[in-house]
Amino acid sequence: MSVDKAKESAAIAAVNEHINHNVHVIGVGSGSTIIPAVKRIAEMVEKDKFDLICVPTSLQARELILSHGLKLGSLVEYQELDVAIDGADEVDEQFNCIKGGGGCQTQEKLVAICAKKFIVVADEKKWSTNLGDKWKKGVPIEVLPIAYKITKKEIEKQLGGEVIVREGAGKVGPVITDQGNFILDWKFDSSKVFNWSDVNQQLKLIPGVVETGLFINMISKAYFGNNDGNVQVKVNSAIVSA
Repeated sequence: MSVDKAKESAAIAAVNEHINHNVHVIGVGSGSTIIPAVKRIAEMVEKDKFDLICVPTSLQARELILSHGLKLGSLVEYQELDVAIDGADEVDEQFNCIKGGGGCQTQEKLVAICAKKFIVVADEKKWSTNLGDKWKKGVPIEVLPIAYKITKKEIEKQLGGEVIVREGAGKVGPVITDQGNFILDWKFDSSKVFNWSDVNQQLKLIPGVVETGLFINMISKAYFGNNDGNVQVKVNSAIVSA
């Protein structure tokens, strides 16, 4: 089974469990895993006539919502969401999560923190014992363009590792986020043991940092599609009971 099929299985399982008539406002994540999720949401809305409003985490998510004929909302209108469904680059056994491979981590975190339940969907390769075991591209950090060199230097000084300015594809120069900022990828030493909550706070105290791609103890449930087509559901007992 392909990775795309594994992602699709996870996305459909999550939508089937969490989208129903009692859910009115949802957060819609970004990335390839969310495409089958939005397709399934649109099928359910059409069939069962749900009155559902979708709040996007990116321009891509906004276009997905509109192209599937779903109602579009925003965080300006809605600061309380019933559930948010999004992808992930890596989730560890403590439910620490790295997001932002697609450059949308700031809006993704804003949507996630507004949701009563934050649900992650991914293929099974995204589940690991510790962050960095599988995801080797580092922690994405959105920074102000004027501060990127200062911030890069300060991160390396305080936390070690290597900080890379993410370059655009098909253009010369850095990736520009939906907020008009740059992204730094902090490639940390995965052999070290980190307290990720402390690291996240330390990064956010560095001048110029807008937001990090570390999502600490925010996930309620994570759905991982397997190669055999089954879906493993991981429950964060610190947030919800099994």
